[in-house]
Order: sequence, then structure tokens, then C-alpha cells
Amino acid sequence: MLVGIVPSCKDFLETRSASTMDGDYVVSSEANIRMALNGLYETWRDYAQNRLFGDGLWYAADVPGSDITRHPEAFANQPGRHWPECLYQNGSYTGQYGLLSYLKENDVYAGLYKLIAVSNAVTESVEAREDYESVISGEPSEMGQLYGEAVAMRATAYRELIKNFGDVPYTTHIGDVAQGLTGRDWIYEKCLQELQRVEPIMQPVRVKSRFSQTYVDGLIGRMALEAGGYQTRRNDMERVDLSGNPISYEQLGTENNDAVYARRIDWQRFYALARTYFRKAFDEHSGSAVFHDTDPRTSEANGRCYNNPYQYFFQQMMDGDGAYADESIYEYPMQQGIVHDARPYSFGRPSNGGSKNAFPCKAYGQGRINPAFYYGVFDPQDKRRDVAVSVTGSDGAGCEVLIPFVPNSKAIGGGLSLNKWDENRQSNPWVMAQRVSGINGPYMRLSEMYLGYAEACAALGDNAEARTYLDKIRNRAFGSAAKAKTDAFIAQEGSLLNAIIQERGFEFAGEGDRRFTLIRTGLLPVKVKYIKQLTRAMIDGLKAEGVYTFANGNTISNFIYTKPVDARLTKGYRLTTQCPDGQEDDPVLYPGWRGQNDNWEKYGCKYADGTETNLAIRGLFSPLDAQQISDLLADGYVAQAWGADIVAYEEEYYTYLFYDYDYTRAPIYLWPFTPQILSAGGFTNGYGFRNE
Repeated sequence: MLVGIVPSCKDFLETRSASTMDGDYVVSSEANIRMALNGLYETWRDYAQNRLFGDGLWYAADVPGSDITRHPEAFANQPGRHWPECLYQNGSYTGQYGLLSYLKENDVYAGLYKLIAVSNAVTESVEAREDYESVISGEPSEMGQLYGEAVAMRATAYRELIKNFGDVPYTTHIGDVAQGLTGRDWIYEKCLQELQRVEPIMQPVRVKSRFSQTYVDGLIGRMALEAGGYQTRRNDMERVDLSGNPISYEQLGTENNDAVYARRIDWQRFYALARTYFRKAFDEHSGSAVFHDTDPRTSEANGRCYNNPYQYFFQQMMDGDGAYADESIYEYPMQQGIVHDARPYSFGRPSNGGSKNAFPCKAYGQGRINPAFYYGVFDPQDKRRDVAVSVTGSDGAGCEVLIPFVPNSKAIGGGLSLNKWDENRQSNPWVMAQRVSGINGPYMRLSEMYLGYAEACAALGDNAEARTYLDKIRNRAFGSAAKAKTDAFIAQEGSLLNAIIQERGFEFAGEGDRRFTLIRTGLLPVKVKYIKQLTRAMIDGLKAEGVYTFANGNTISNFIYTKPVDARLTKGYRLTTQCPDGQEDDPVLYPGWRGQNDNWEKYGCKYADGTETNLAIRGLFSPLDAQQISDLLADGYVAQAWGADIVAYEEEYYTYLFYDYDYTRAPIYLWPFTPQILSAGGFTNGYGFRNE
């Protein structure tokens, strides 16, 4: 059991500071409350896109720090990102990690408490109204909706704080100073209690840029799974529930830096809560959210094939300002050409274009895919693979280029890139400047709720219901139950529950979900060990034979062969989509979801006559013999180093992949508090981090 001392909530909740967040900030009129909420959403959008998910902590560790994803640059070039990403070298580096190495003062932590402060102002304004009791106890109403949005924003902010920092201060009153540490278990319970209180008075999703009853259902499910899951907790705190009772834990592995990796022994009640509210959303509150199990788009006259409902979700987010994906529960909206837009820049398909007037402009591509996962784990029949991963990027002048495995950023290097956000696919791409694409940030969608529900059901023994919702996801991804082969998949993973967790990896590859999902389910050691072993076997095979064939039949080779082609001349289009069945031998169409915008000329790109915009690729998944190579060279193909670069940079692809993690000691995945936070909050760092 974890033991120690923590200040009571009452001790610091009664402490007030001089602040602009006083009682006059929000008055109780509906118009002013709505105005305050508008400002709150704008603040959230800024912090979400530029400090949490586009640039920021998610950028530094959540996306590139899992068995699926990695960083593009040399480890030594970005220590402020790579040490947290690799669990601080099994916790041995926390004492050496510079407190301001990546996390800055007045940044993510301060921003999330700013959100909490404004949320507190709104909730207290509503609670001061004469009709508050009728609002909170009545049917859904406009005032109930507004109040619920503020409560949901506060809970969302606390969820992000806990994910990144662990135990944090808890405040719910205007002007409170964020002092003293409250155990995360207490905060989870408090937030879940408040969310359940406002859920009945809110309205189902209708405007996807605002929180809704459906969002609250999903947030309850998310936070309940996390509250009942494994996390690394410091030992120097007393752990109590909402009633003040001590909490006991089940521990995995061994202690690390005076912290343990454990979950509550009463975790089932939180999973039951998650199951209840996910199900409630499906049955009562889905609103305007729609899960497409078939692609509503049709093939074009020129033969371009869609037939991929999974890709349709991402395409909808690239269809212009004001467009929201049907499956989304909530997206934070971005405005093209106006709002700093970090996610497509940081995690989009890379481009070597300049910062201005390029086709498309520079995209850095911080999130990359582990090659052993792409080749050895992602099923070739899975329609999500090519949507999630691209082997090519853009040169910035309207042409497609291979992304080599040499450490670097953009499309110059770094290896396999994320592919879900690509400015080539926008209905009206912004070419005048980088980081203003206008692509929204997805924060909650139905597929996550389906898999969360399936997980809760499986963990509680309801395998039939869990299987139903796993099938919804897999059958869509493969196009049919026969291709999905779910029985074999479950057997391979060892249990239905493990299969559901693995399925989340395919569904949300590169979106920053995987790292914390593995942490909270206790599967982090298992999956990290597996990808390390698979990577070791791949590198050894490439060294010895020049090729390595994985169990799924995919072969990675030291060299592949490419040739620029004029796809618009030969195909009638440049931007490829789903490769039609039976055309997997076409070097332009397979793998799919690549190429270039069909009409960069419209936006000012000046191609020379006969410019070959697309890249034909041979030998990507199958070995080539000497005669085939000779024929390709005669046909204008050139050899490109591929697996050979992975071998050449073995340290980057193997050694630094969860550097020295021993699969036993508690993983140190959290961020330290900075000196200013420690001074103002009156607490110290745990997990071996320095305090100055």
C-alpha cells in the first residue's frame, strides 16, 4: 500500500489569492455566462493545439513514446523530448533531467489551471443563481447545458494534468491558489461525481465544437477507465478516496525512485461506471455523431477508388473550415490562415517545403512509426495501415519523395511518417504559410467510445457484448468479418481484453492514445518488450541476409527501388486513395493514400513540362531477385537505401527505443514540476526528479 502525508483539500481550498478571477468576472445572466464560455473554449483551443497536442507534452512524449511510434531525429539532438519519451532511461535519468529542459514555466501546467480558474468562475456564477436548484434537478436546458460545459471543461483540464503530472493541486473556487498536492484518486472521484451530476441536464452532441451530454458520457468513461487503471504513484503521499477512506492497491513489478506501478483493488467499480456511461451514450445521447461502417463515397470515373470508411473520418476534417467529421463527438476547431495550427505541422505527412508559398508548406513530422510495427504487426489487409502510415512525403514543390530512415525531420529523413493529416488532401489547402492549415483537432469520437465500452465489458466478464463492439471496429477496418479473422487475432493476443487494447493501437495509431492506454492497462512492459524483440530480430536479419521476413509475410529489404512517374497522365489523378483489390502490384497505387494534390497548379505551383509528380515503388514488402533488380534499373528505377539505414542507425532504432527499460521497475512516464510551480505550490517533486 502507498503511504505518507497529504494536505487535506480543505487546507488549500480556503486559501485565496489576488486574482482577476473575482466574483465580478462572470455574472449570472445567460448571455454573460455564454460569453465567458466562449472565451474559455478559445483558451482551451490555444492550449490544446499549441501546448498539449500539437506542440507540447503530447508532442514530446505521448505521440512518439510508444511501441507504435517514435521520434524522427537523433536522440542527442532533442534530449528534452527523448528522455521523457524513453521513461528517463528506466528512471535512472530523472535526477539528471533539467527541469526546464522541455517543459517551461507558465506553460502547460499554468494554462490548464487558467482553464480551471475560468471554469470555476462560470460554475460559481450559475450556482449563485436563484433558480440553480431547478437547473440542476430539472430536464436538459440551456442553462444546464452551459453549466455542464464548464464542469466538463474543469474535469477535462484535471484529466490532462493527472496524465502528465500525476498528483496535482485541486481547486474549485474563484481565486484559489494551486497549492498542496491532492491524490489523483480523490480528484478522479470528485470529477466523476460532478460529471454524473450535470450529465442529465445537458443536451446530446449537436455542435461538435462544444462539449455535450454525449461528450460527458465519453469523458466519464475515459476517466473511469483511467481511475481504475494502473499508474505510477509516489510513495510519500496518503491515498484516500472521496470519503476519506484509505485506498489499497495491486502492484505490478518493483518500486522505482520511491514510486510503484499499481491500480486500485476496487478497480472493477470504475470499469462498471465506464460501461454504464458508454452504453448510455449509444442508447440515448449519440446525437449527430454517426459511425460509418462503409464509405459513403463512390469510385470515380477515372478508376480512383475510395472504399475506406476509416479514411473518410480524416478526410472530413480536411474539407474546410466549419466541417466536422460525422464520427466526432468533439473537435477543437481551427481557422485556416488565422489560427496557429500545430497538429498537422507536427504530426502530418511531412513536407520539405519552406515556411511560406510552398506545395505544401513545411510539415515537420515529429511522430513516426516504428518500422517493426509497420512491417511486422500491422496486418497488410487492414485498411487503417496506409491511412495511418506513409512511406513518402512531399518535396514542397508538388512532388512525392521517399522518406529515408536517416535521422532527420520533414521528408528529408526520420522514416515512416504519420499520414492522417496531409495538406495535399485538403479541399482548399493554405499554401501561403505553414502552421495555419485549418485542420481541426479530434479529441473524442465514437470509435473510442466503442472500444472503451468493449474494454470495460471484457474486463468485467461480459465477453459477448465486448466481442460485438470489437467486431464493429475490426469489420470496418478489414471490410468483412472473413478478412478480419478476429478469432485468430484474439488467440494471438492471449485474451479478448488484450485484443481490444491492441485494437486501439491500430485504430488510433499516431494519435497519442497508445502510450497512456498501455500504462493504464498494465501492458506497457509486455508491448515494449515485444517491439524491442521484433526490432532486434529485424535488424539482425537485415545485417545477415539483407532482408527480413516477418510472420505476417511482409519482407523488409536493405534496398528498395523507386522511379518518378506522371500519375495524372497515366492514372488521371495524382492523389491516390484506397488501392483497389487485385492491384497491389501497381507501384503507384500500393501502398495507398499517398501521391500529391491533383491541382497544385491552381494554387500557384509552376510545374515544368513533363514533371513526374508521383513515386513508383518496388520491393517495399517483397524481396527482389537479381533479374528483377536488373529489369527495374533498365526501366529507370534507382536503388534507395531502406533497411540498410535502419542497420546503420541501430542505436536510434533499437538502443534508444525505451532506453534500458527493464520491464520490471515502475515506469517513470510523468513530467516534473518546474521550480516556479514548486515554490508557489508548496510541494516537492517525486519520482527522483530534482527540486531546483
